[in-house]
Order: sequence, then structure tokens, then C-alpha cells
Amino acid sequence: MKTAAASPTTRTAPLRVAAFRRFVLANLISATGSAMAPLALAYSVIDLGGGARSLGLVLAMNTVPTIVFLLMGGVLADRLSRSRILFLGNLLAAAAQGALAMTVAAGHATTTTIALCGFASGIAMALTVPAAQGAMGQIVPAEHLQQANALLRLPSNALKVLGPVIGGLVVAASGSAWALAWDALTFAVAAFLLLGLRLDAPPTVTSALGDLRAGWSSFWSRTWLWTYTAAGTVLVAAWLAGFQLLGPVVAAQRYAGARDWGLVQAAFATGLLSGTLVCLRWKPNRLLTVAVAAGSALALPLATMAWGLPLLVVLLTAVFAGIGLDVAIVAWTTAFQQHVPQAELGRMSAFNSVGERLAIPLGYLITAFSVHTWDDRTVLMACAGLVVVATVLNLCVPDVYRINRLPANDQAGPGA
Repeated sequence: MKTAAASPTTRTAPLRVAAFRRFVLANLISATGSAMAPLALAYSVIDLGGGARSLGLVLAMNTVPTIVFLLMGGVLADRLSRSRILFLGNLLAAAAQGALAMTVAAGHATTTTIALCGFASGIAMALTVPAAQGAMGQIVPAEHLQQANALLRLPSNALKVLGPVIGGLVVAASGSAWALAWDALTFAVAAFLLLGLRLDAPPTVTSALGDLRAGWSSFWSRTWLWTYTAAGTVLVAAWLAGFQLLGPVVAAQRYAGARDWGLVQAAFATGLLSGTLVCLRWKPNRLLTVAVAAGSALALPLATMAWGLPLLVVLLTAVFAGIGLDVAIVAWTTAFQQHVPQAELGRMSAFNSVGERLAIPLGYLITAFSVHTWDDRTVLMACAGLVVVATVLNLCVPDVYRINRLPANDQAGPGA
């Protein structure tokens, strides 16, 4: 399997690898569109007169195909060229967002057509998530994985600071279609950059079904992996239901709509960028413990919005949530890549991603319908409480404290 050569042990060592620079550039370009897309999607629904129920349906339709096809994406990522899979996935995402932009621009958009385009985008994500995890291990030497994971997130997180603000201004001035069209274009450019990675396909000796069975056995044998995934099922669903679904609705009701919601997302992105900078300098030994604990910060903005606190307070808590999330992501990704063998990364990533996304559609739908029974404050506080409970329960798992940073010559060992 083609891998990158060793590079000097500095914080920017991965940037000396040409394939990694291409990988970062592709992610950076697609991030310029993705930073504006959630806001544009939300207000394309709201502009049609839809509320939490319609937005919940659209977001659920985006998530369901990701869950359904992720396992297939994981098997493909361990059998085919990961660069080719990334190319096809990004190309499909470009087509889906392009179709959505044209529909919105033509004035023919409905909740159903927006949901169908989201369905196609969900399939694209199912293909790219496992392939991207495995590709990183082929591109960058194992001892530089944390730096690589942080550097990969650094430019895209920097763009997320301004992206929502620009997106809010664009949507407020000219509607959602322009932001969605730009997102489609960036996916297309990224697709061709990723194809140029030309990563070799992993060696395979069994059938696809055999790979899937072996992958499940391997996943279930790692207690730290499936318990983290189970906790993530609750945490991710609660966070997205509270922030992604109710956030724009609350902003439209209590704050200044798209403009202020753009500021909240920019504050969250500022936190993500700050968390990335922390990860470039701080290398905790207890990787999984840090990943679990840091994720609890996501409860903060949900609670402040539930209490109806001033916008400035919401912005500050959004920054802290972003810091916690990015530290959690980098620590978790590094632990995952170090403790899972390269040949299993695609399938293990798929099982983890399926688990974490499993409750998202249900969470969206429950939240969308519950706001007609309970007020926003009650639902948001429930989401914040679930984030805290999931974190505490995960910290009670002994294996969480066993998955620590490994020496460079002892990574992805068979006993992990």
C-alpha cells in the first residue's frame, strides 16, 4: 500500500509531504462552501414558510442515507482506492448541491425537493467519511498523525469563522441559492484534487461480506471503541438537534435571525480554530479521556440559548463549545488512527460513524415535534442534559483510561 515517506519531527512536518498538501488544499476549498451551506440550507426552508418540523424533516433526510450506506462505504474504503472513492463522493455532493441551488434559484424549491437533494448529499458523505480516515494513514507517517489531523482542520476552521457571517449576509441580501451554488462548485474542485492523490487500493483476500463480518467482530472486541460510539450516539444527536435544528429557529424568534445566527456559528468556528491551535502544541497522553471530557462543552451554548441569555453570552459559550469539540475530534481521531490497524480503518470508521449518527434522524424528528408540546427552553435544556449525561457515563468506562498515546514504533497494535 502506498504510504508517505518519513519526515522531520516538527509541528509542520506533514506539510513536507506533497500528497498531504493536496489533501489539505482539497479540504480547504470544499470548506469555503461548507462553512456557508448549513445556514443557507436552514433559511432556504425557513423562507418557504417552514419551521422546526420542516427543517427537521430535511435534516433527517440528509442523515438517513449516511447511516444506511456508511457500512458499504467502510467496506469499499478497505478494498478500493481511497482517492477514487473520495473523488466520486465529492462529485456526487457537487451534483446534489448544484441541483438544490438551481431549484432554489428557480423558485421551485419545496421541502420535498430540498430533502431529496439532502438525501443524495448523505450518500456522498457515506462514501467519503471512511475513505478519508483511511487515506490519512496512507499519506502521513504514524508519528505525525496528531499534527496532520490538526493541520487538516486548521484552514477549514479558520474559514468557518468568516463563512457563516458571509453566508448570513449573502442569504440576507440575495437568498440561499448563491451560497448553495458556491458549495457545489467547491465540491467539484475538491473532487479532482483528491483524485490526484492516486492512493493504492488496500490488499484484500476475503469477500466483501466476509470483510464486514470480520470488521464487526473487531469493532465489538474493542470496548473503548463501541462504548465511545454508544455515548456519541446520544451526544451527537442531542447537540445537532439543539444547535443545528433549534438554533436557527430560536435566532429567528429571539434574536435578529440569519445575521445573529451567522455570528453564533462564527463564534463556534472561532472556538474550533482555537481548539486546533491548542492541538498543534498540546499532546496529551490520555487521548481518549481528553476526547470524552472535552465534548461536554457542547452543552454550554444549548443551555444559554435555553435560558434566553443575551447574544454576547451565547457567543462566548459557542466559542468554548468549539474549543472543546475540536480538541475532542483531534484527540479521538489520533487515538483511533493509532490503535486501529490500517487495514481495518475504513470499516472501524464506518461502524463508529453509523453508531454516532444512528439517533440523529430520530433526534431531529422528536425535537421537531416536541416543540409543539413543550417550549424551546425545555427542549434545549433536555438536549444540554443529554450531552452531560452521555459524557459522565462514558467516563465511567475503565477502558477509556487505557487508550493513550503510543510510541511511534508501537501504533495500531493487534491488542488495541
